[in-house]
Amino acid sequence: MGTIGEEWLAALPDVLADLARRWSFVLGAPLAGGNGANLVLRVRCNDGGDAVLKVCVPDPTVVDEIQTIAAAHGRGYVRLLAHDLSRYAMLQEPLGPSMHDTTPSPERSIDLLCETLDLAWSVPRPASATVLDRAGQLSALIEALWPTLGRPCSPAIVERAQTYASRRADAHNRTELVVCHSDPHPGNALAVTTPRAGAESGYVFVDPDGLLVERAYDLGVVLRGWCTELLVAEDAAATASGYCQRIAAATGVDAEAIWEWGFIQRVSTGLWLLSLGIGWGTMYLDSAERVVGG
Repeated sequence: MGTIGEEWLAALPDVLADLARRWSFVLGAPLAGGNGANLVLRVRCNDGGDAVLKVCVPDPTVVDEIQTIAAAHGRGYVRLLAHDLSRYAMLQEPLGPSMHDTTPSPERSIDLLCETLDLAWSVPRPASATVLDRAGQLSALIEALWPTLGRPCSPAIVERAQTYASRRADAHNRTELVVCHSDPHPGNALAVTTPRAGAESGYVFVDPDGLLVERAYDLGVVLRGWCTELLVAEDAAATASGYCQRIAAATGVDAEAIWEWGFIQRVSTGLWLLSLGIGWGTMYLDSAERVVGG
């Protein structure tokens, strides 16, 4: 981030000291996982309770994240104890391991993600919520990255993703929009340490984008995963279709819309990861090929 990042790092000790004084806690050990660009620490509050401090690098999108979590009041999302928008900082309830580490079954994970999303979608629409043409954005990303990366998947896969993106863009104005998490995969769903209202599934989400999109967009992310399972399945298309039907049955959302968003995101995620030098982006693209019988 150049100068911005250097200034953020230089100011960080003073920021932490100020937050510790204002929010009455003692700094603990850093937590691994998540976005390595942000600082996430365990802290011990002066009342003896535990909490988690998250201080993010300067980014306007973090404001949407904080406001979404604040508006949720613990319903489907991590409970927010305090926040400072100017410092991009949050004091959150402590949570346990992620669903990715605790729920190996795709079917069980799908059920829990859908149950948690049903709670998260009840977040009231804030005045500052961002309405974006996500279908158009992902279509443009695919169009730009595919040739740049040397065409790492077949033209048929790209054409299918672009067709689906056009359909979702056309449906945008006819579909109810909700405050979506925008990346509700199992790694972003963490277990609550004790049962509580708003976390009836046993999990809550962290790191939301807080974008106004149709519900099927979030559910497309739920469907987007499971690359390992799809790559070894005897009939990948039938397996993926079964996951999609399970999601639709659990949420009442149109299965075709879920399928289209899932495929768009499978292709765009694979290309995006490859553009970052992350090799396992190929798993998303290879699973996309198998899902359509390529």
